[in-house]
Amino acid sequence: MLSRSLRSSAHRAVVAGSLLFAPFAVTFSLSTVIACAAVESPLYAQTQARIHGEVHDPLGALVPHASIELLTGTNIVATTTSAMDGSFDFAISKAGRYTVRATAPTFETTTTPSMYLGESGKADLTITMATRTVTQQVTVTATGMPTPEAQVGSALTVLSSDEYQSMLEVQEPLRLIPGVQLTQIGQMGGTTGLSIRGGDTDANKVLIDGVPINAVGGGVEFANVATTGLRSIEVLREPNSALYGSDALAGVVNLTSAKGTTRLPLFTYAGEAGNFGTYRNEVTAGTTYRQFDLYSAFARIDSRNNIPGSAFHNATYSGNFGWTPNAANDLRFTVRHLAVSGGQPNAIALYGIADDAQQKEQDDIFSGLWSNQTTPRWHNAVRYGGLRLNGQYNSFGATGIPDPNTGDYDGAPVTITGANGYTVSGQAVFQYSSDPSSYLSPTTRNFVYAQTDYRLNPHMVALSAFKFEKEHGSFGYAGKTLTTIDRGNYSYTMQVSGDLRNRLFYNLGAGLEDNGLFGFAASPRASLAYYLSRPDASGFFSGTKLHGSFGKGIKEPSVYQQVNSLYGTLAVLTNGASLLSQYHVDPLGPENSRTFDAGIDQQILDGRARIGVTYFHNQFTNGVQYVPQAGLLQLGVPAASLPAFTYGGAYLNAMAFRSQGVEIETEYKLSSHLFARGGYTFTDAVVQHSFSSDNIGASHNYASNFSTIAIGAYSPLDGARPFRVAPHTGYFGLSYTRSKFFGSLTGTLVSKRDDSDFLSDTNFDTSLLLPNRNLLGSYQRLEVAGGYQLTPRINVYTNIENLLSEHYFEAFGYPALPLTFRSGLKLNFGGESWSLR
Repeated sequence: MLSRSLRSSAHRAVVAGSLLFAPFAVTFSLSTVIACAAVESPLYAQTQARIHGEVHDPLGALVPHASIELLTGTNIVATTTSAMDGSFDFAISKAGRYTVRATAPTFETTTTPSMYLGESGKADLTITMATRTVTQQVTVTATGMPTPEAQVGSALTVLSSDEYQSMLEVQEPLRLIPGVQLTQIGQMGGTTGLSIRGGDTDANKVLIDGVPINAVGGGVEFANVATTGLRSIEVLREPNSALYGSDALAGVVNLTSAKGTTRLPLFTYAGEAGNFGTYRNEVTAGTTYRQFDLYSAFARIDSRNNIPGSAFHNATYSGNFGWTPNAANDLRFTVRHLAVSGGQPNAIALYGIADDAQQKEQDDIFSGLWSNQTTPRWHNAVRYGGLRLNGQYNSFGATGIPDPNTGDYDGAPVTITGANGYTVSGQAVFQYSSDPSSYLSPTTRNFVYAQTDYRLNPHMVALSAFKFEKEHGSFGYAGKTLTTIDRGNYSYTMQVSGDLRNRLFYNLGAGLEDNGLFGFAASPRASLAYYLSRPDASGFFSGTKLHGSFGKGIKEPSVYQQVNSLYGTLAVLTNGASLLSQYHVDPLGPENSRTFDAGIDQQILDGRARIGVTYFHNQFTNGVQYVPQAGLLQLGVPAASLPAFTYGGAYLNAMAFRSQGVEIETEYKLSSHLFARGGYTFTDAVVQHSFSSDNIGASHNYASNFSTIAIGAYSPLDGARPFRVAPHTGYFGLSYTRSKFFGSLTGTLVSKRDDSDFLSDTNFDTSLLLPNRNLLGSYQRLEVAGGYQLTPRINVYTNIENLLSEHYFEAFGYPALPLTFRSGLKLNFGGESWSLR
């Protein structure tokens, strides 16, 4: 690892030399885009506007004799047939917004997004047709370029808005993806984390319209991310720091905003109500006008939940505004604002008393993207993006029972029983002060990203990208000077993608990061897909796809961890040098991952069903681990120094664990109206190295009530499973759509998991700690949704969650919601229904 002080000019010269192609190409693309902003590329200049395109199947083979229709709105203005080489051509006699619709035997009808063409210019289209069987989508997450899912060798899932139309939060559809597990601490609004293939909940890059919404260090609050205004969700279940830089340690979640699509303005209103004082209202408006497309959505949900002090509301606005000055250029602005407030009752099952606290967020995510198709082979893009996270945790005073001996506040006497059958009784230390306080944690990020991709030939495309981001993170109590850290990060990407004879598909890339904290890191990545047989709508077996990938990921520590590092804690002590040497403590650096997977996808039953099996192996190293104050004492930190640690213990890179397993996913199109899907994931995760196990004495790892059972109070011990990672998870979904009715039944199944209750008794001892193994019980969560179109403008719908009203914890001590229901109606005004017929 290179320290920041050692990143000399010589080092930068070496980096610059190795990246000769990337800066040159990106600089040239920036110049090209700017030049094309005002004037259409001469390569696209025509005496008459034209649309030229090619029709391909999911594997990229050309499709001849496809029926091609040119439309303005719903009106067909011209028709043609694709030639033997799959090409087609339309002459455009009038400026306007057009779409192209392609139809061919054995394929689903495919319609392109609308585009604006002036009186001159040329638009080049590539239409990828899907089979009439299982789902196929186009993804940008795996390669950074629009790529049919069938051509991707990575483990990837793409969900369209139709698949989560009855769901309020992004976390809900994410539960229906193999290898993905969500953990919500409590009820609606409770802190929610995403784990991919056993990785930590802060190990995933999450983007909205290309803007990372991670706090500095990787954390994302999924409880605040509503489905409002979102067009699609993509989940890559493997690291991709090659393309996305730091924080893509275990996977990537990519959310895309909806766009205006109708020539005449379309307005919608949805209002619903349910139990526990739940209300939601949503309004949307969208349209296209000449070169412009406009879309806005606003929604607010309020719920009091069923635990005292846990009322929650989320107000989210989403906007997407595009301008297409000519066929070669597109300018797009997106913005998302959310205002969230939720009560924080704490682990009421462990303390018996609800806390009087509140978490508030005022967040903004915005971006501007210029996309330029310089030639039919050469594409460039420049994006500026920004993130503003403004978190505030308010404690309104103590609610616990005053302890005259310590001056602290204790919980009520409780008896706690884990799913493993172990039981403890007593009172836990609950609160340390009765004084109201506000804890602030603002984050600011600004970045510029430039990408150029060039198709070298019909079967190969090269991509190069550069990114600079400025991060600013702070934390501390209101009324006091906040602790602040600034980082400037540089990222470079080089990638080659392509195919051999439309049967073998490959993606090879590498990312180079120069991080403001830990310096230089490289992250290679590769994926392959090979078809033993091509997809076909006839025959019991077809479309046999072998796939595999390898990649490395990195993640930067958080600002809080950086300020409270164990290295910094020990270095200032008089015996600090010897302690650092004795325990091999280094300056805080990046967390690392290395993963590979391999699997097979098989279509069966004339292509109406698909089954996929994938083996994965993830190795996570240098994980940042927390050492509590009791551990610091055992390491040699003088007791007199502990009051200086206002926020508790310290952090270091010490955790290592392995996570391997098998994912199974199936899809079956039973009929044109009925679709079923399901999946199962086995995850064998084990901690291989833990600082607490290796360096802190036995008295810290054993509870007084269970003297023969090793217990990790704050983190799992060597040989144990990571906390809250289930070895067995599954999901299923059944959807029915016909005429004016839709209905769905979904289920999430999660096995027992390890956890800690994190409790100290009133003597600050360990008598309330329960054994970690299988502390959390299994649960089954079922949901039913349905709707009916009363008239072309009025729809009614209902949704029932936790249909069995099962009582369970996703995090130990935090009860989940019992059965909840919502019912409402949706009104549509305008759109194409206003067109004259």
